[in-house]
Amino acid sequence: MFIGKTRRMTAVMWFRRDLRLADNPALLEAVRAGNGQVCGLFVLDPALWDAAGDPRRDHLVNSLKSLRDSMGGKLVVRRGDPARVVPELADELGADSVHIAADHGPYGGRRDEAVEKALNCPLVVTGSAYAIAPGRVLNGSGRPYQVFTPYFRAWLDHGWRQPVDAPDGVQWIGKRGEALPKAATREDAGEHAARDHWHHWLEGVADYDDERDRPDLDSTSRMSAPLKWGEVHPRTMLADLAQLQSKGAEAYRRELAWREFCADLLVQNPHAAWKPLRSEFEKMEYDEPDDAFAAWCEGKTGYPVVDAGMRQLAESGFMHNRIRMVVASFLVKDLHIHWKYGARWFMARLRDGDLASNSLNWQWVAGCGADASPYFRIFNPVTQGKKFDPDGSYVRRWVPELAGVDGKAVHEPWLLDGLDYPAPIVDHAEAREESLRRYAAIK
Repeated sequence: MFIGKTRRMTAVMWFRRDLRLADNPALLEAVRAGNGQVCGLFVLDPALWDAAGDPRRDHLVNSLKSLRDSMGGKLVVRRGDPARVVPELADELGADSVHIAADHGPYGGRRDEAVEKALNCPLVVTGSAYAIAPGRVLNGSGRPYQVFTPYFRAWLDHGWRQPVDAPDGVQWIGKRGEALPKAATREDAGEHAARDHWHHWLEGVADYDDERDRPDLDSTSRMSAPLKWGEVHPRTMLADLAQLQSKGAEAYRRELAWREFCADLLVQNPHAAWKPLRSEFEKMEYDEPDDAFAAWCEGKTGYPVVDAGMRQLAESGFMHNRIRMVVASFLVKDLHIHWKYGARWFMARLRDGDLASNSLNWQWVAGCGADASPYFRIFNPVTQGKKFDPDGSYVRRWVPELAGVDGKAVHEPWLLDGLDYPAPIVDHAEAREESLRRYAAIK
């Protein structure tokens, strides 16, 4: 009796925002479907690559190098429209399935629909970039939450799966690909660097609740870029935090939930990427970007804590979270410029630029989002500087013109003689009153 050979199964793992091997359910499903035969693919999509700034590109390239090394050099990198590139590779391989983690962004959803239509095999979606995928945390009426605190309680009650190990015995299939672009800077990026950094930072997480608003101490985790690219999954981090009993660990868990709340809001309201969630703010009077906007971008507003933040962003591709709120408030409520211009500036320059987190946090500061800060909560840049950078060391680090000014005096350089530093471009008290007047007009 003749028994024919069993056809070898092959699966494609299309990596996107999950640049890791451990705790990657989509990869596990690809390994299962391909009986261990998997081709790992990353597509350099011009629609995303061209819109990113150098810091985000550099981090991505360095992370892809790390992923490629962990795969024995067999990561296939190709450039072009995924709706063409992914089906081409699948056809070359005779692949039985293509595997992805869900992308809940507005562009990602449209892209994946186009890829699925073009494929000659199934597109299998397993898992997401979140502990709980957007759309799954619902209130008693089966509707999404609009306010964070009840969302957070329901998010905790819902719970999430435990992390899973990296697959064993994967036979990575190499195919023709393209060289990775050159990164302008080299940095530790990728799964192993992210996990090592996370575990080291966890040693001091107990102090996070007390120190997270202090840019001079730089006590934040710096895990936003690894989360952006999925070098570590949030449920891996949550599992580690669950082993710790401290206010710092609880505060950090809440920040992870806020990230997922932002993603949930954007799924409900795709327009919120650039338009306010609260429709009345469509009528808000804003000024067009002008010389004041240019001064904000360049870190030359005359308010040292604002200037320090903008220069930190320009030089490092990162800005401390408290300072992000201060500079955002200054743009919207001191300069009266629409938050979308600041959000776009951030997205083009942040290493951790994430559309949902960026846009919804800008809306929080601007007072036009869900669960927003009340509009009348207008950050005073001098008060914020004195409170959260009490010795002025953060300002002195990023604003060398003020390096010789001691203590809190660095936050009011206009009171000192002999400094070559720009005068404030606006009077904060007057700008605050004008913001409140404009808000009253739309109430």
